[in-house]
Amino acid sequence: MLFLYNLAVQFAGFLLKTISHFSPKMKLFIDGRKDVFQILEQNIKSTDATIWFHAASLGEYEQGLPVIEAIKKQFPTHKIVLTFFSPSGFEVRKNNTIADVTVYLPLDTKKNAQEFLKFVHPELVFFIKYEYWLNYLAELKNQNIKTYLISGILRDNQLFFKWYGGFYRKALETFTYFFVQNENSKKLLQQLGKNNVSVSGDTRFDRVVNILEKDNTLDFVSQFKNNELLVVVGSSWPKDEKLLVDFINSNPINLKFIIAPHNIKEEQIKELQKSISKKTILFSEKNQRNCADFDVFIIDTIGILTKIYSYADIAYVGGGFGNPGVHNLLEPATFGIPIIIGPNYSHFAEATALVNLEGCVVTRNEKELKEAFSNLIHNEDIRHEKGHICHTFVQMNKGATSIILKHILNDTI
Repeated sequence: MLFLYNLAVQFAGFLLKTISHFSPKMKLFIDGRKDVFQILEQNIKSTDATIWFHAASLGEYEQGLPVIEAIKKQFPTHKIVLTFFSPSGFEVRKNNTIADVTVYLPLDTKKNAQEFLKFVHPELVFFIKYEYWLNYLAELKNQNIKTYLISGILRDNQLFFKWYGGFYRKALETFTYFFVQNENSKKLLQQLGKNNVSVSGDTRFDRVVNILEKDNTLDFVSQFKNNELLVVVGSSWPKDEKLLVDFINSNPINLKFIIAPHNIKEEQIKELQKSISKKTILFSEKNQRNCADFDVFIIDTIGILTKIYSYADIAYVGGGFGNPGVHNLLEPATFGIPIIIGPNYSHFAEATALVNLEGCVVTRNEKELKEAFSNLIHNEDIRHEKGHICHTFVQMNKGATSIILKHILNDTI
């Protein structure tokens, strides 16, 4: 089976190279991996002590960030090496300041795994949430390097739990310890005889709690809001925007909207702006005009949505009308903001919890969307009550990082 796995990786590499001629994203995926070993050789000496963190994409990076920061404080003389699999993670966070070296993870071949570990020679390794690359894990085990899964999620439909998944189950033997998000993940691992596991929770809660301690000031948002009620639409997709635009255009009261689309391609931004009948300004135009004169602000840039949420009175989080589903609810929740989402949220534990707690309102069509907004806009008490539920939920679930760090320190001393 491992032979077939390696054959599939080789074929995927060939296929992605072919696709890269037609896909800008795949071109980044391929081109970004060309100089990885050269970058590692230039930035890591054989005498350097290193710690390696791997994140599949941007969400996993954000999830692991509190642990990276905590480890960096505890091991200040170690170099932090951060790898991404996806361009959507690497391209956004390649200039981060927390890691000493940030690169794409080379494709999972035996040769790449050996070369990568030769240059990085980590003392500790952390895989964030998931991604089980068999050759990397096998080489880590061969070299007896301590390897941890943090904020892990396991489900019974994964290969580990299939009768034919023996070669994947073997890969789990690499992990020194599993820090998982919930009891179900722990039970599934225990069914495989893995008792080196504990429920630490989700480190994303620690990350969003830390946001409250940072400076979230954005003068242009304050100017735009101008003391009026503000709805922030975060990570919206066209299906979200179609419903929202109808509501925005028909809304008679003084209400401000900020829309931060998930995709900021110029043609999609222009289409969105064209569909809105109210006075609209783009982030790229903010220095040329008085933001307070506009009703709708479209954010055609990345990296500032979290700070924007701090100004919101109501948040709509996008993705819930598509697959795999709704985006990150924890960022608006930490600021104590009531949240509205679409119907596809069941794969996300925090979304399910907030819906059950009634801090988050689910809408399935335009009629329900308008009712949800109307209820929150016109009833300040309900708005504050749901916002308080969201904030309390985040505060009650923080602490995963300290659990992980305590174990790691005990394990390394």
